[in-house]
Amino acid sequence: MIERYTLPEIGRIWTDDFKFETWLKIEIFACEARTLSGEIPEADLELIKGKAVFNTQRVLEIEETTKHDVIAFLTNVSENLGNESRHIHYGMTSSDVLDTALSYQMKMSGELIRKKLHELIEVLEKRAQEHKYTLCIGRTHGIHAEPTSMGLKFALWFEEAKRNLKRLDAAIDSISVGKISGAVGNFEHLPPSVEDYVCSKMELKPAPVSTQVIQRDRHAEYLSSLATLGASLEKIAVEIRHLQKTEVLEAEEYFSKGQKGSSAMPHKRNPIVSERIAGLARLLRANAHAGFENVALWHERDISHSSVERVIIPDSCIIAYYMLNLSVNLIKNLLIYPENMSRNIDLTRGLVYSQKVLLALTKKGATREKAYSLVQEPAMQVWADQSKSLKEILLESPGVKDFLNDGEIEEIFNSDELLKNIDAIFKRTVELQEH
Repeated sequence: MIERYTLPEIGRIWTDDFKFETWLKIEIFACEARTLSGEIPEADLELIKGKAVFNTQRVLEIEETTKHDVIAFLTNVSENLGNESRHIHYGMTSSDVLDTALSYQMKMSGELIRKKLHELIEVLEKRAQEHKYTLCIGRTHGIHAEPTSMGLKFALWFEEAKRNLKRLDAAIDSISVGKISGAVGNFEHLPPSVEDYVCSKMELKPAPVSTQVIQRDRHAEYLSSLATLGASLEKIAVEIRHLQKTEVLEAEEYFSKGQKGSSAMPHKRNPIVSERIAGLARLLRANAHAGFENVALWHERDISHSSVERVIIPDSCIIAYYMLNLSVNLIKNLLIYPENMSRNIDLTRGLVYSQKVLLALTKKGATREKAYSLVQEPAMQVWADQSKSLKEILLESPGVKDFLNDGEIEEIFNSDELLKNIDAIFKRTVELQEH
C-alpha cells in the first residue's frame, strides 16, 4: 500500500512537492521491478532508496536552465547519488513519469471529490425527508403552475447527485491508468512487466495501449464529469437564488451574525454562496471544453495539451471540491419559509387549481375543448381583476354550473390531496437509498 495523504486540502495534491514525491515513487518502483528481474543489483537499489531525494527549489532552479521539468528533477536526484544513478529512468520517457503521476493525482483528487459528493447526497436526503410534505408552488417558465412539495425539489437534486456520483466513479476508473511503455508506447527498452509492477504499486491499471502518452479521451471524460457535476450544483444554486428573491422569499441562505450584504445598503442579505457556485460552474465547463481539444494530438504525441493541462486539471479538481463544500453547507443551513410558500400559493387566488377544474369538467361529460374554454375565460378575469378569486367566478359561471354543483366546485379547491402521491415518488428514490 502506497502512502496516503489524508489532509483535507485538495490543493496539497497539486503542489510541486507532491508531484515530485510521486515522480520519485514511480522512478523507484521501476528500479524495484528491474531488481526483481535481476537487472539491478540489490545493493544499488538500497542505495537508491536511501539516497534518492530531491529539493523542490533546487529542481525549479535547474529547470530555469534545462527548460525541461523531468530532466531538472532527474538532475537534482542524481546529485545525491553515485554511479547507481544510471539505473534511474532507464528505458523510460518523460511521459512515463508525467502521465502516470498525473493519473495518480487525478485519482486521488477524484476520491476526495467523491467523498464530498457523498456528503452532499446525505444532506440532500435529510432535507428531502424534512420537507417531504411542505407545500410550495411549482413554477414553469417562471410562472405559477401547480403546487408541489419542497421535499420533492430536494429529492430531485438528491437523485441527480447520485447520477453525478456514478459518472464520477466511471471517470475515476477511466483515469486510473499508468504507462511505462517508452517513447512511442512499444516497450522497446523495458518489458511490460515493469509497467505492471509500477502501476500495481501506484494502485493504477496499466493502459492497455498507449503512445508516448496516456490517451486524452480519459482526461476529457474526467473533466466532463466534473463539469456535469458543476452544472448540477449551479442548477441548485440558481433555484435557491430565485427562491430568495425578496418578493418570493421561500428559501434563503443562512446569514450569520456580523455578516454584511452591501457596503451601501445595510438591509441587504444576498445569495452570495449560490452566486459563487453559479459562477464557478462556468470555469468547469470551459475547462472541460479545453480537455476535449486535447484529445487530438499529432501522431504518437505532441505537447499542445501539456500547458493547458497544467492549468485546467488542477483548477477543475480544486474548483469542484470547493463547490461541493459550499453546496453541502448551503443545503445544510438553508432557511425554509413554509408560511411564505403558502402565501405565494394563494397569490393568484386559485388559478393554480385550473387543471383540476378542467379535468373535473371532462369527467362530467364536457369535451376537453369545451372544458378548457370554460376555465380559461374565468382565469383571464382573475388575472385582470385582483379582487376576484377563480372559485368565486366559477361559482357564478352558468357554463361551469351546467356540469358542476357548488359542493363539487368547493371540493376542487381543497388542498388536502395535492401531495397524495408524494410517498410513491419518495419510495422510488430517497427511501431506496442504501445506508
